[in-house]
Amino acid sequence: MGSYRSSVRKRSLRSPAARKRVAKKRAANAQKPSHRTKRPSPIVRIVLVWLLLVAIALGLAGRLAYLQLFNGDTLQAIAQQQRARQINANVGRRSIIDNQGIPLAVDRLVYTLYGHPALFRQPISVVAQTLSPVLEIPAGTLAEQFKGQATGLRIVDDLPEETARRIQQLRLDGLELVPSQQRFYPQQDLFSQIVGFVNLEGKAQTGLEAQYEKRLSLPMPQAPHVVGPALPVINLPTEETSQQLQLTLDNRLQRIAQEALRQTLRKFGAQQGTVMVMEVHTGELRAFAVEPTFDPNRYFDANLGWLKNWAVTDLYEPGSTFKPINVAIALEADAITPDDTIYDEGRLRFGEWTIQNSDYEAMGGVGMLSIADVLRKSSNVGMVRIMEQLPASEFYAWLEKLELDRPTNISLPAENAQALKEREQFVNSRVDAATAAFGQGIALTPIKLLQLQAAIANGGYLVTPKVVKGLVSDTGQLTWQPDVGDRKSVFSQETADAVLKMMETVVEDGTGEAAQIPGYRIAGKTGTSQKVTEGGVYGSGRITSFVGLLPVEAPQFVVLAVIDEPLGDDAYGSTVAAPLVRTVMESLVVLEGIPPSSPQALGGVMSP
Repeated sequence: MGSYRSSVRKRSLRSPAARKRVAKKRAANAQKPSHRTKRPSPIVRIVLVWLLLVAIALGLAGRLAYLQLFNGDTLQAIAQQQRARQINANVGRRSIIDNQGIPLAVDRLVYTLYGHPALFRQPISVVAQTLSPVLEIPAGTLAEQFKGQATGLRIVDDLPEETARRIQQLRLDGLELVPSQQRFYPQQDLFSQIVGFVNLEGKAQTGLEAQYEKRLSLPMPQAPHVVGPALPVINLPTEETSQQLQLTLDNRLQRIAQEALRQTLRKFGAQQGTVMVMEVHTGELRAFAVEPTFDPNRYFDANLGWLKNWAVTDLYEPGSTFKPINVAIALEADAITPDDTIYDEGRLRFGEWTIQNSDYEAMGGVGMLSIADVLRKSSNVGMVRIMEQLPASEFYAWLEKLELDRPTNISLPAENAQALKEREQFVNSRVDAATAAFGQGIALTPIKLLQLQAAIANGGYLVTPKVVKGLVSDTGQLTWQPDVGDRKSVFSQETADAVLKMMETVVEDGTGEAAQIPGYRIAGKTGTSQKVTEGGVYGSGRITSFVGLLPVEAPQFVVLAVIDEPLGDDAYGSTVAAPLVRTVMESLVVLEGIPPSSPQALGGVMSP
C-alpha cells in the first residue's frame, strides 16, 4: 500500500502538468529582487554618530554665544531683578519690645497651602475629609475648591508652623506648602497707633515701623545665587541681627490706660480720645493710648481714619488747660506776681465779640480773685485781665518762644503743627489776644500740650517727648539711641514752682477735685473748649481735657487726657477727663513705686 502511494506521488510529480507548474514557480522566484541589503561597517556608524554629536554641540555653542554676546546684559538684569524680588520679600525686621522686654512686633514664619488636584492619588472627597479638621474648613467647601482647578490652587494663607507640620504628616500627594516671613503683633490693638504695621507685601506703612524703616530692617542675608520660590531667605541670628528696638512704653500701664479710655468713650459716646503719661524730666512716655484703634494683624479691616495717631496729627483748641501756660508767661514777663489780684466782672465785650465765664448765666460777676483763684475757678475773664497786663506783641513773642508753631519732634510720623496768626493781626486785634488768653483761637496737638505742661513740672524746660529708648542687644545693652536734642529753658524754676502750687489748688478744691488720690499731692487743670466747625465757626461740639502733675513735692509725671465731643449736658473736663486721669494715676503710682506725699491712708489706690 505504501509502495503504491509513493509510486503514485513520483509519477504525479513527473507528470507534464506538475513539471510545468514547478518550472513556472522557479522562474517567478528568480525574477524577485533579494531583500537582503549590505549593512554599513561599524566604523562608518561611529563616524555618523560623532558627526551628529558635533553638530548638536556646535548648535548649542552658537546659541550660548548669541545669548551671552547679544542678550547677556538684558538677561543678567532680569535675573538680578527676579532674585532681588525674592530676597527683598523675605528680608527680616528687628523685633520691637516695651520697656519690660515684652514683644510688641516680631517676625514669624507662615505658610501658604497650594493644591494640585491633578496629582491627587486619592479621590477628592478623601483628601477634603482628611484636610478638613486640620484647616478647620468644611470638607464640602474644600471639595468644591478642588474641583474648580486642576493645579496651582491657593487653598489658605498664613498657616502657622504647627499647622503646616500637621499637614506634612498627612503625607497627601498633590499638596504644596510655601513658607514666607510675616510681621506679627502679639499685643494686637494695644500699641497699633504707636508701632504701626507692615502690610502683606512687607512694606512698612505707619508708626514706628515706617519711621524707623532702616533701623528695623535687618542686613541683607547671604543668599545663594538661585533662590527657590518656595524657600524664604531667613536671617541667622548674629550679634547685630539680635538687637531689638526697645520703647519707653510700659505694656502694663498702656493696657490700663487703653481700657480706661475705651470705657470713658463708651460712657459719654465720644468720637475719639487719648490719654498719655510722660516722665517730665526725660520726656519718656510710659503710656500713649489712642482710640479708636485697630488690630495691625488685620489692618485691612480697619477704618482708614483709625490708622493715624490723631494725638500727633490733629490740631485742636485746648481751652482752659492752656491757662497755666499763660499764667507762667505773665509771671516770667513780670507782668504779674503770684500775690496779685484781678477783678472778674464775668463778661467782657470786644466789639461784636463777647467773652464770658462758663457759669456767668448762673453766677454773674465774680469780683476780686487771686491769680490762683483764676485757675482754681477756671475764669475766662480773669485770664483776659491777666494777659492784658502784657503787651500783645510780647505775648506773641512768648508764643513763638514756646514753639507753638513747631512740632515736638516725637519719633512718630506725620506730626502736625499750626502756624501762628500773622503778628500784625494778633497785635492789632484785641480779641485775638483775649481769646488766646484762655486757650481759644490757638491750635495745637495733644502731644504739644503735654510737652508744655511738662515744663511746669520739671522746672521750666521744654523736653522732647519720646517713645523710643533705642536699640538693645540680647544682654540689654543700648547700642543706639535717637538724638532728641537738648532741652530748652523757657521758664525759671521760681515761675514753674509758683504755677505748680496754683494748679494744686485746682485739684484740692477747684474744678479738678475728681482727680484726687488720697495721700498724694496732685496738681492739675481742667479744660472744656468749643470745637471749630469745618466752616471756621464755633459750633455746639466740645473737647474736654484734664492734665495732672504728680507728685507736687517732687514732680515726676504728667498725665493728659483729651476726649473729643463727649455727649451730655454734664460733659466737661471735670466730669469726663479728670476721672479718667485719676484712674491712670492710681495705677501709675503703684507701677512706678511713687511713695505717698503724706502718711494718711491710701484707701482709694487700686492695684494694677
